[in-house]
This record gives sequence, C-alpha cells and structure tokens, in this order.
Amino acid sequence: MAAPNASPPVGLIAAGGAMPFAVADSLRARGIASVLFALRGVCDADKVERFRHHWISIGELGRAKELFRAEGCRDLVFIGSLVRPALSEIRLDWGTLRALRQVWAAFRGGDNHLLSGIGRILEQDGFRMVGIKDVAPDLLMPEGCLTRAVPDAQAQADIEKGREVLRALSPFDIGQAAVVIDGHVVAIEDIEGTDALLSRVARLREQGRVRVAAQRGVLVKAPKSGQDLRYDLPTAGPRTIEGVAGAKLAGIAVVAGNTLVVDPQTMIEAADSAGLFVTGMPA
Repeated sequence: MAAPNASPPVGLIAAGGAMPFAVADSLRARGIASVLFALRGVCDADKVERFRHHWISIGELGRAKELFRAEGCRDLVFIGSLVRPALSEIRLDWGTLRALRQVWAAFRGGDNHLLSGIGRILEQDGFRMVGIKDVAPDLLMPEGCLTRAVPDAQAQADIEKGREVLRALSPFDIGQAAVVIDGHVVAIEDIEGTDALLSRVARLREQGRVRVAAQRGVLVKAPKSGQDLRYDLPTAGPRTIEGVAGAKLAGIAVVAGNTLVVDPQTMIEAADSAGLFVTGMPA
C-alpha cells in the first residue's frame, strides 16, 4: 500500500525527538518503504538503529543529495525538532558552497523560512518536499475533544482568544503557542519552545504572579497563518500534557489536521489521569 501522495521509498530527514520514528513506524505499518537521513548530533542514535538510515551533518547538502539519489528517494520529509544552528556551526561541503547564496537567504528569516528555503534548494535538484499529511495522516490531531474532560465556557473563550493572538502574531514568526487564563494572555511561545513556555507559566504561579485557581486556562497551539504546512507543524504529546499539568492549566487546544500527535494513546491516558482536556479545533 503506497502513501497517498508520495512515492516510496520516502526519505525522512530526521532531526530530534520522537516524531521521525513515529512517522517511520507509521509508514512501516502500512508496508511503505522509508529511509532515515539522520542529522548528526541531533537525531537519537539509539532509536535510529531500528531503521534503514544514513548519518548526515547539517550543511552537507551535496552528500545528502547523493545519498537521496542512491536510495531512490525522490520524496523527502523534514521531521523532528531542530535547534536553529549558527552559520559558523555548519559543516559546508561543496554542494552547500555552490548554493551558499540561497542558504544564506534561507537563514535570514524564521524557522519556517529556513526549512522552506532549504526545501526549495532540494526541489531545484529534482526532489519533492512532502508533508506529514502526504505520508502519515494518521499522526495528525482529529477534530473534537479526545478526553473525558471537556472545555467549559470560560475555556472555550480562552481558546478563541489564544487563536486570535496567534493569528495576529503570525506575520512576525514568533511562535506557535500561547497560554490564556480567564481571558488574560499569560505567555507566548518563543525560541525556547512549548516545554519552556509551560515551565515559565508554572514559575509564574509559584511566584504568585498568576493567582488564578488551578485547572484554569488553556494552552493553544496553531500553525502560523500562511505557513507552508510541509514544515514545522505544531506538536503535542505526553510531554505536553506533563507540562500543562505542571502549569496547572485546564487543558490544551490544537488545530485538527495541522498538529502532529506523539503517542496519542499515552497522551490521552495522561490527560484523563490529570483531569485535563485535549481538543482539536477546526482548521
């Protein structure tokens, strides 16, 4: 059974976290061949051993393209978390030097701009960049509430406000998450990511800066307006639930169909155990 919008073998450019392996497992379960191109120093060296893989360093565009072709991977997916490297940290091979002007242009924007810029370089060489919707749609958040707990009227209002805030911030490429408590925007995701955002909210509670009762407020996650959805989708999973519980919020709302879910069964069980809601907003 082939992926609906991609030709096997699918090349997974694998960064950090659990998502590269979740995508590879999803493809394997459906009998779809894939090859992981693991980013050295970023991808989990132990977990990648379960799959056919090659190691590449950030900046080795020439070597990466040779490996893609050798494996017959026309369709490629960027997947996983990646801390934005400085140009001085990149090992430049001849293939990267030849495209240095385009690489430099890609670095002069936000994370989505960087990934889409590198994607355009690869597409100029005959590869096709595809997204999770094309290769593993089963890993995307469905619409509706998945948990026993459901958002009340105040939580629904917080969800709407959070989404409005993220929509307004989209042109500035700041982040993909916000925490809203009883109508107040308490925190916005920055370069540190969602886990740090939730830790910050927990500290604000401990310091008495947020005095609202526990289990009030919502973490809202949504992709940026106009974002190329093949790259850098919002992600939620058990670790997100742990952070939401630590921040003493009521739950999490993410955009259905445009949010990756890591280990959904464990995530829902953790949310139910903590009395939190997890809901998928209409796209």
